Amino acid sequence: MVNSTEPDAAGSLRAFGAALKVFRERALLTQEQLAERLDYSHASVASVEQGRRMPSAHFVERAEETLESFGVLRAVARHVGRQRGLAAWFRQWAQLEETAVGLCTYECRVVPGLLQTEAYTRAVMLNVPPPPTGEQLEQRIAARRARQELLRREPPIALSFIVEESVLLRHTGTEEVTRELLGHLLACAELWNVELQIMPLRQPYHAGTDGAMQLLETPEHQWLGYSEGQQTGQLVSGAADVSLMQMRYARMRSQALSPADSAEVLTRMRGAL
Repeated sequence: MVNSTEPDAAGSLRAFGAALKVFRERALLTQEQLAERLDYSHASVASVEQGRRMPSAHFVERAEETLESFGVLRAVARHVGRQRGLAAWFRQWAQLEETAVGLCTYECRVVPGLLQTEAYTRAVMLNVPPPPTGEQLEQRIAARRARQELLRREPPIALSFIVEESVLLRHTGTEEVTRELLGHLLACAELWNVELQIMPLRQPYHAGTDGAMQLLETPEHQWLGYSEGQQTGQLVSGAADVSLMQMRYARMRSQALSPADSAEVLTRMRGAL
C-alpha cells in the first residue's frame, strides 16, 4: 500500500523543474548558459527541468543564488520526494550523508551505491526478489544518482571505500556491465577526495568478517556508524560501539591493497574482460 502522506516523487520533481525553468527564462538564460554558471552539465540541468532528476542540495543552493529566486526554489525543493526510491531504514543515513565531512564505507556484498554505474544499479536491483515495478526501479535509480553527487559536492567530503575483490569478480549483470563499472571505479579513484582500496581475495587477516559497515563524521565532528542487513538498517551512535567500528575499519585499511595497487588491480581486471 502506498503511504499517502509521502509526496508524489514524479509530481514534486516536475514542480521543481517547472519553477527552475520559470526563473531561468526570467533571467534570460538558456539551459546551456545556466549549466555553465551552476558548474553542472547541460544534461543535468535539462534532466532537472524535465522532472527526471532529483536536484541535490548543492544544485538547489547554486540555482537559488544564481537565479535570485527569492527563496522559491529552496521552498519547492523541500517538497521534492527525494526519499522515494530509498529504503525506509536508509533514509536517515542518507540525510546525514548530505552534510557529512567524511564518510568511510566497507562493502563485501555489492559495489557501494555511491560508486555504481546505472547499468550496474539496474542489474543489482533486478536480481534481488521481489522484482520492482518499472516506476519503482526508476525511482531507486534516480535516488542513487542524486546521492552520487556527493562525490563532487561543495564543500567537499572526504570519502574512503574498501571493496572486496570478490564483489568485482562476480561480474554482476554482464561482462559489458562489469567493464563499464571498472572504468567508472578507476575514474572515481582519481578524484582527489576519494580513496578506493580493494580487499584482496586472499587475505588471511581480515578485520571485517562481521560484515559491511559505514562510518560518518558530522560537521560537528561527531562520528556515527551504520550497518545493514536483510530489510533492516541500524544507525550506531553509542561512543563505544562507534569506536569499535572505527578500530575495525582502520585495521582493514592496513589489510587492503593501497590505492595505487588497487588501481592496478582494477586496470588488470578491465583488461582481462
